Amino acid sequence: MLGCAARAQVQQEVKPLTVKPNDTTKLKAVTINPLAPSKAAFYSAVLPGLGQAYNKKYWKIPLVYAAIGTSVYAYIFNNNKYHAYRDAYKNRLLGLTDDQFSYLDDSRLIQAQRFYQRNRDLSALLVGVFYILNIVEANVDAHLMQFNVNDNLSLRPDLIQNDLTRRQNLGIGVSLKF
Repeated sequence: MLGCAARAQVQQEVKPLTVKPNDTTKLKAVTINPLAPSKAAFYSAVLPGLGQAYNKKYWKIPLVYAAIGTSVYAYIFNNNKYHAYRDAYKNRLLGLTDDQFSYLDDSRLIQAQRFYQRNRDLSALLVGVFYILNIVEANVDAHLMQFNVNDNLSLRPDLIQNDLTRRQNLGIGVSLKF
């Protein structure tokens, strides 16, 4: 009797082993922060390059400062040249001819003024364009960081042979794996 009781106790303690296979079709949950793009754009608007730092794309910061800095340098250079030619022309109108541009006549001074004024205005426009481009790039980059790019999304061009003419037809195969 003791032997049967011991067997019954062992049978009660042993539980059947159940194995659950891992579900490989489930996608990993990606946390999406809907405020990240607007935050990156705000940071770039406050200080150019700060949105790129927020997105952890540090290699873009020197590009932002090179674009804006070069445009600012061109603006300052062209502005100084414009004022130099303008002051020389004003002195000519007053009758003074002992300036650094004494080898130029009045029409050349006016032409140089217009040239440097046009380049100055273009440089100011480029400063604004690069500043806005900095903000837009930070916003778009923050949006694209949340974009789902995995192997379950695919688009593969393929050549398909036509059975009637035996020629190759170009086709596109789109597959979605769920």
